[in-house]
Amino acid sequence: MALNTATDPRTVMTLDAGGTNLKFSAIRSNRLLLDEPLYIPSEAHDLERCLDNITAGFRRVKQLLPQPPAAISFSFPGPADYPAGIVANENNLPAFRGGVALGPMLEDLFGIPVFINNDGDLFAYGEAISGFLPYVNGLLAEAGSPKRYRNLFGITLGTGLGGGIVRDGQLLIGDNSMAGEVWLSRNKLDPSINAEEGASIRAVRRVYAHCAGIAPEEAPEPKLIFDIGMGRAPGHREAALEAFRSLGEAAGDVVAQALTLVDGLAVIGGGISAAAPLFMPALMKAVNGVYERDGNPLRRLIATAFNIDDPAEREIFLKGQARTLTVPRSGRSIQYDPLQRVAVGLARLDTSQAVALGAYAFALSKL
Repeated sequence: MALNTATDPRTVMTLDAGGTNLKFSAIRSNRLLLDEPLYIPSEAHDLERCLDNITAGFRRVKQLLPQPPAAISFSFPGPADYPAGIVANENNLPAFRGGVALGPMLEDLFGIPVFINNDGDLFAYGEAISGFLPYVNGLLAEAGSPKRYRNLFGITLGTGLGGGIVRDGQLLIGDNSMAGEVWLSRNKLDPSINAEEGASIRAVRRVYAHCAGIAPEEAPEPKLIFDIGMGRAPGHREAALEAFRSLGEAAGDVVAQALTLVDGLAVIGGGISAAAPLFMPALMKAVNGVYERDGNPLRRLIATAFNIDDPAEREIFLKGQARTLTVPRSGRSIQYDPLQRVAVGLARLDTSQAVALGAYAFALSKL
């Protein structure tokens, strides 16, 4: 039986953990149960204080719930052995150096199953369950198209470059809990470094500073750079446009690399996704780019990628090229659509909401 998270009566406590803050909530039937999420400092440099805050946060959420929770499910920055509940992140959370059995500790304290995953994975899972994937399939149904999608690749653009893969409704974890780590993809703009250095907040600031002729530490935050690029704030507009164009090219190459393996939809979230008007043209150009082979062009992808948020491209995507074929040596006819295509677009959920819904769905799938 297929999992229907929208009607499931079970409650799951969730947490979106970062190096600065811990964001607690709870979900039942795909709905947040708290009026406002509960925020507590991470205390990332002090293990005992961090564990105390995590424990206190879940205890406070449990007190606010109308019924006992069935599980705890949350995102935590890797590296980690997620199935075992062991976190070993010493970059964002130095206190976890060497590995901390966080999941088993919480299971002992609360007496319920605990599931931990990467935030990029849970973002993709949330968008596959309640966001981008059902949105695109809904558009296809309304258009009368028989085509449906079951696979999705998601990236988040923010402090870093996150990623996640959902295959046929199931989150792809990997044998070492490392699937979807696209931040380590090769950077198209500088193959000597990883893709995150070309598709993150620091990448936008670095390119802006270089083009504007200022020191990197003097570069404004991406939101202001976006306003400069849109002509809404004073500043070096050409530098702002190039900062987001280069991000789009780097991120688009990551999407293209992933889609050669996933062959499904691609969704983009994270704080920088709000700057889509400035980076999406370059991103789509990179996804639909070409190689050269003996002087002849070779498409980057076999399928054509369409920006689902562009009305003209959406119309072509939904219509396809359906036609009728006659079966040889038979009187039968069948329908055939030769347009192999995928859709790329912005997240339909707030990134934090998608992560929470992904955590909820993952827990229910395991219970």
